[in-house]
Amino acid sequence: MKVLVVDDDVVSRMVLMHLVDNCGSYDIVEAADGLDAWDQLEAGLRPQVLFCDLRMPRLSGMDLLARVRGDGAFDAMPFILVTSSTDTATLDQAAGLGASGFIVKPFQAGQIRVHLAAFSDPPAAWVHRAEPPAATMARLRIDARRLLAYLGGFQVQLTAASGDIDAMVARGETAAARERVERLHAGCTTLGLAGAADAFDALGPDSHEGDRVHLVLADAVRAVLAQAGLTRAIPPGH
Repeated sequence: MKVLVVDDDVVSRMVLMHLVDNCGSYDIVEAADGLDAWDQLEAGLRPQVLFCDLRMPRLSGMDLLARVRGDGAFDAMPFILVTSSTDTATLDQAAGLGASGFIVKPFQAGQIRVHLAAFSDPPAAWVHRAEPPAATMARLRIDARRLLAYLGGFQVQLTAASGDIDAMVARGETAAARERVERLHAGCTTLGLAGAADAFDALGPDSHEGDRVHLVLADAVRAVLAQAGLTRAIPPGH
């Protein structure tokens, strides 16, 4: 699996590449900024996942995202935006352009692991079970743009939770870890992600322990991505 890491800060780029490498056997390619990444893509590079910093000279992460989504050769490529900014305007803009996910600095290994698992081939038995986006929009009294923003924000929470839960367990904060899992379950229910909510339910009383919680988090990210794709397909004005 080929992974492209784009960041103008060499230290941040090396750290992210190291974390990707620690998650499994990946063919990692680096780019010094957005323009370097675009040149490599135009030259034939076809990564299965792209991690890209938001703020860069010459071509920012947001501008690279717009180019990628505007080119039919790359429009389905998973594009993970790496940012230290979690303000609503930034997340809304990135979601509107078609960002596949977000990683919030400082990096955590769990965030990388969940994204890589989410964008690998899903288990053969995995099926996206969710409320139709139009029904979720009607229930929450929001439009498609706002639902996409909610889904994007929830994806940030899911990916951040992997490392946070591991850290809580290591510190013996089991009650806090269980509460974090319960909040994510509530988020799945609120956003109509029935399959993901059931997967959290199936974890049982030890929901915060072991590799199973990371697999469930990855499945929840898959569900968010699938639901976002369905939401984007809704015709304007509906």
